[in-house]
Parts: sequence; C-alpha cells; structure tokens
Amino acid sequence: MENSLSPEVVGIIIVVIAAFVFLSVLLSFVPIMLWISAMASGAHVSIGTLIGMRLRRVIPSRVVNPLIKAVKAGLNVNINQLESHYLAGGNVDRVVNALVAAHRANIELSFERCAAIDLAGRDVLQAVQMSVNPKVIETPFIPGVALNGIEVRAKARITVRANIDRLVGGAGEETVVARVGEGVVATIGSSETHFKVLENPDIISKTVLGKGLDSGTAFEILSIDIADVEVGKNIGAHLQTEQAEADKKIAQAKAEEKRAMAVALEQENRAKVQEMRAKVVEAEAEVPLAMAIALKNGNIGVLDYMNIQNISADTEMRGSIGKTSPKDKKEEK
Repeated sequence: MENSLSPEVVGIIIVVIAAFVFLSVLLSFVPIMLWISAMASGAHVSIGTLIGMRLRRVIPSRVVNPLIKAVKAGLNVNINQLESHYLAGGNVDRVVNALVAAHRANIELSFERCAAIDLAGRDVLQAVQMSVNPKVIETPFIPGVALNGIEVRAKARITVRANIDRLVGGAGEETVVARVGEGVVATIGSSETHFKVLENPDIISKTVLGKGLDSGTAFEILSIDIADVEVGKNIGAHLQTEQAEADKKIAQAKAEEKRAMAVALEQENRAKVQEMRAKVVEAEAEVPLAMAIALKNGNIGVLDYMNIQNISADTEMRGSIGKTSPKDKKEEK
C-alpha cells in the first residue's frame, strides 16, 4: 500500500492524458503545420478559415498549397477565390500553374477566365503552354481528284497556337483538321491537271491558309505546310470503265429480255399451231361419221361415195408425188 499513488498524482496524470488527447484531436482537425507554412510564405490564412474549410469538407492542403505558390509567384489571388473554384469541382493546382506560366510569359490571363476554361473541361495549363510553344498537327493523306481525273493525295502539317480568348466554346483540333482537309480537296479539284499540283505544292497551302479556317476554333493557324504529295489512281478512267461495264450489263439484260420474249412468243405460236392441228384432226375424225349419216339418210349415193374416195386417193397420190425431193427424182430416173 505504500507504493500506491496519491490522489494528487492520479489527478495530474489524468489531466496530462486529457490534454494530450485534446491536442491530438485539435492537430488532426486544424492543420497547424499548414498554417505555419502559409504564414511563413506570406500567404495570410487564419485558423478560423482552416477550421471553416474542414467544416465545408474542403481539404485545406488542396487550397493553401496553391495559394502559397501563387503568392510566391506574385499573383493577386486570395483564398476565397481558390476555395470557391475547388467547391465548383475545378482543379485549383492546375489553374494556379497556368496563371504562373501566363504571368511568366507576359500573357494576360485573369483568374476568372482561367477558372472558366478549367471548368469547361479544357486543360488550361496545356493551352497556356501551347500559346508559348505552338503545336504541329499532322494530317493523314488527303485524297483529291484534279480536273483531268487523276487522284492526288497530299499530307499537310498545321502549325497552330492556342487562342485563350476562344478556348471556351471554340472548336477543337478535329475541326481544324477537317477544314484543312476540305480546303486541300477543293484546291486539288480546281487544278486543271495533277502536274500543276506536283510542280507547285505550296499553291495548296497558300489557298487553304487564305480561307480563315481558324474562325470559331480554339486555335490560331500560323502556317499550313504540305509535307508530301503523291499520285494515286486514274479515277476518270476507272469511272469510265465502270460506266462501260454498267452499260454492257444493261445491254445484256435488254438482249436477254428480248430473247425471253421471242422464246415466249415462239412457244405461244407453237401452242396455237398444235391447237389448230388438234382441231383439224378432230374435224377429220368427224368426216366418216358425217358420210355414214349422209348415206343412211340417203343424202348421197354409193356412186357419190366412191367418187369421193377416188378423189381423196388421187389427192393423196399427188401430195406424195409433190413431197418427193429432186434427189429422189434423179434416182428414180
């Protein structure tokens, strides 16, 4: 019992533990080290502001660190602007980096415009960098057909610079490439022969560059250079061949239609002839019956019947003689 702690010592231990717990909770809720870093850098941020960020579910380091960077770069931004952009879903660090890059390159860019570009979904830092260092866009081979029917394919290199004023609502790279391709096709198509395009390829770049293709886009076209030109197929001859083949198939179809109609007409005539022959045979079959009825009724006599038979036999003999060929007659002679 002599080694037991006195009540005073126990109370001191409890107070120390409570203070330690209180300080741990306070330091975890209030970023003291971040506040010290901001104060040391000249970015004045109060403890109340940091506590308010915690209550608004804002990560203080995501706002304070970019603020320190902006203050050190000499930018005129405040903590409320950065926090509001963070709450809107923007990338605060990228916006501050873009502002620093624009400030170093003497490009006029306000925080509001930079934040609007970032919230629009465009990479504002990349846009600032492209304003300083222009970007080269290489198109694939663009085919065009000259007036003489020869295909010419050209590849262009487009040097563009970002236009920060038109980044919000401006068209992207795909529109620039499509417009340049349209201009290349139109220029080649207006050439009398493909030789003119091969002899002077820069006529394409001059014509296309003079059309103001960068209007309504987020870029400014600095130059359009023709990197390569090659001759393709003879489209005119190919189209003529296809047209001749199509005409041939049409003529064959019409001939086949006429042949089918002729065959059908011939079959119809044969059917009519067979029908007539059947009627003749039917009529010939009725002749003996009619003669028998006439004999029975006394309309003709036996002598009349014999004369008819003699005439029929004489007719058949004459018919057989008429059917004899000249060759058979020679043989008989």
